[in-house]
Amino acid sequence: MFEALRDRIFVTLLYLLPHHLLSRIVLRLTRVRAWWFKDALIGPFVERFAPDMSDAERPDPHSYSSFNSFFTRPLRAGARPLPEDPRVIVSPVDAAISQAGPIHAGRVLQAKGHDYSLTALMGGDPERAAPFMDGWFATLYLAPRDYHRIHMPMDGTLTGMVYVPGRLYSVNEASAELVPALFARNERLVCTFQGEHPFAVVMVGALFVGCMETVWAGQVTPRRQQPAVWHYLSGVSLDRGAELGRFNMGSTVILIMPPDACEPVADLDPGRRFRMGETLARLR
Repeated sequence: MFEALRDRIFVTLLYLLPHHLLSRIVLRLTRVRAWWFKDALIGPFVERFAPDMSDAERPDPHSYSSFNSFFTRPLRAGARPLPEDPRVIVSPVDAAISQAGPIHAGRVLQAKGHDYSLTALMGGDPERAAPFMDGWFATLYLAPRDYHRIHMPMDGTLTGMVYVPGRLYSVNEASAELVPALFARNERLVCTFQGEHPFAVVMVGALFVGCMETVWAGQVTPRRQQPAVWHYLSGVSLDRGAELGRFNMGSTVILIMPPDACEPVADLDPGRRFRMGETLARLR
């Protein structure tokens, strides 16, 4: 009873907060390079969330030039070996499963009793969403302690990128249960690829996450509150496991596959954790 009331108060406050203003302030603060300031941010964060630094390129949290540099730290070489089977779809991030399963009649499950429109998630374009109708999805939630770079789940060539403006609600469990169509309301970056099958990787922004980057376009957000579409006809091909982009602060990634393209691993219950590079599904 107390937890339910607490969650409702939290979500009510989320509706009232100036999401983008707060995120712009955090953006600036996390890039301050003064050693005493960035260490004052990094130290309490490490104590509170205990990130695993053993697989980082530089294990010392205070060796980074800013909080954002620490937060988006790269992995050391060889930290995440990929499965030998080339038909394995790997988790693109370190994250916990929020929800995963089939897409029914163009609706994606958000939480028990809540779903949202796939077309809305993909930026409102029915043509962009059409290949994935009745397909399969996996929503992956990155906690603050996680590694925050995003990698390719399989080989693919970039075909398009769409920036969709929106709010920046928190994407934790309480918000997923209480904010209708959360992932289709938040600011997001929809990246579509063509491999053996088409697939999409959707980077969803959240509170304090008003900045996302890709390896081909650099920093894409924050932008003015206008949608933007990029088409890529050739030249951006990435292998499975290659870095795709990163969150400056953490959020959610949604992997979307077309119908009958893959067989997911048996246990994708909410809360199950994956590390980047672990088997998520297998191409049929």
